[in-house]
Amino acid sequence: MSPDVSILILRGPNAGTAVDSMVPPLAGEVRATLVERAADAGKAIAVRSCRNEGELIECLRGMRAANAELLLLDPGACLPVSDNLRGALEQLSVPYIEVHDDDMNALEPSIAPDCGQRLRLIHGYAAQSYTLALAIALEHLGCAESGNDVHVGT
Repeated sequence: MSPDVSILILRGPNAGTAVDSMVPPLAGEVRATLVERAADAGKAIAVRSCRNEGELIECLRGMRAANAELLLLDPGACLPVSDNLRGALEQLSVPYIEVHDDDMNALEPSIAPDCGQRLRLIHGYAAQSYTLALAIALEHLGCAESGNDVHVGT
């Protein structure tokens, strides 16, 4: 992780597959939109896909060193939350928005609301869940006037 990352998008392993497989990367257009919107607000985004729960926990623990301000977290197949993952989330020094790229017909399980500093839970909007989560993140960070033409409420 770069030390100047404002918002980290962290994705756990893909549900329904082998433990060591990664979630497919964000679609090019969605990812480009996220990077552009964050840059317009003066924020930098990093995206990291993890192969397993251990890698996910390592990334969570490394967030303090990266000086990230906020986390967009898709836990993938790391649900239900293990004691180790719960501990890492509870030790986060920044809030997170839990994001699932599912759709309304197949909602994924989510992290318990009392696990760490979760601001919001976004599900049911497929890849656009990340766009909504970023809008909420930027508003939370005081960047609501930076290219966001939709007020999402926080």
